[in-house]
Amino acid sequence: MLGLHLGYNRGMNVICLVIDRLHTGHLGAYGNSWIETPGLDRFAAEALTFDHLLIDSPDLEKLYRSYWHGLHALCRREPPADRPSLAAALRQAGVNSTLLTDDRSIAEHALAVDFDELIEIDRPWDPQPADEIEQTHFARCVVRTIEWLESARGPFLLWCHLGSLATAWDAPPRFRRAYREEGDPESARSADVPEMTLADDADPDDWLPLAQAYAGQVSLLDTCLGALLDFVDGEAFGSETVVVLTGSRGFPLAEHRRFGPCDEALYGELVHAPLMIRLPDRQVAARRSQALIEPADLWAALLRTGGVDDLPDSPTAGDLTTLVGPHLGQLHDRLCLVGPGSDRAIRTPAWYLRMGSEPELFAKPDDRWEVNNVAGRCQEVVECLEVAFIQYEQTLQAGHTSDLTPLSELLASGLR
Repeated sequence: MLGLHLGYNRGMNVICLVIDRLHTGHLGAYGNSWIETPGLDRFAAEALTFDHLLIDSPDLEKLYRSYWHGLHALCRREPPADRPSLAAALRQAGVNSTLLTDDRSIAEHALAVDFDELIEIDRPWDPQPADEIEQTHFARCVVRTIEWLESARGPFLLWCHLGSLATAWDAPPRFRRAYREEGDPESARSADVPEMTLADDADPDDWLPLAQAYAGQVSLLDTCLGALLDFVDGEAFGSETVVVLTGSRGFPLAEHRRFGPCDEALYGELVHAPLMIRLPDRQVAARRSQALIEPADLWAALLRTGGVDDLPDSPTAGDLTTLVGPHLGQLHDRLCLVGPGSDRAIRTPAWYLRMGSEPELFAKPDDRWEVNNVAGRCQEVVECLEVAFIQYEQTLQAGHTSDLTPLSELLASGLR
């Protein structure tokens, strides 16, 4: 219970900000030193940062079933008819919920109807780089969020899913030019979101202006979110509000020869998402957790925060609140992911195996962005991880992941 566990009153307010296509590697809190993100850096300094949240699927329909129903993307069983969604369970606990989004697929998700209020923001039909921040799509979304908060009555959950990084790169040109150095190609001029597969011998000059445009868009996001957080901190309800910042999917920036979503291959640049949780009194400020986290864990934490003590059964969800104490341990010994087609992956504290047409194995946590494929040299690890994935899926379908056999030392700790 993020709130109750730390002595707060039942039913805290929660603002959950989900930014689609936010590349974790482009945030200062996750090691980036190229893009300036002072607003998000300040937020991280006041929050508990989770270093290893992996989405279970890049398919938003499946991902949001995890966020809002606590069901893993691999789960093929239909939930019982009386199993409440996140919003429905919070309503029963006296918490009002609002969904604010600029993504039609989220607004039309089967579980979105359970929110007490839906605010849908139209996306720009012909995006162009703006002259001023106030004219950008993301700024309009933040302004609408602030307008809602100005009349909010708690306890509430405000869930904001914003897809501007996947919709329009319309930051004023000065934002992208700030990352252009002498000798670089001319800055990209379009606000369209690029998507391309790169050749093995691709010239970096072909995509560098696009990476700079993305960096400028992240700087815009940082400026706008900084203004939103300043507003929350200046309001009376801010002293009773948990703020969650996370992402739904990353954005490949030429890693693994992909720029943009492309085939949604399950590499870290796509599946590694940020997660920072700020409590009202900053009790967990500047702390970090190395635990492996999946979206259903956030579902369980938000229910606890809303005062729901009797959680609906979830075969996979862990309790994030056990990490908000003096001992930051583990919730899971493995995370399993499902992508398009036959793409599957499994992550343990020591390894990441992507099971596409050919297995790719990467040592963790050192090989953060999956650069060095060691599958050919560690065949035993590959085979053991494949078995661990199958066991997880089988027990998930049976509804008894608690019966999983713990991972061997080789899979949990790596080669010694």
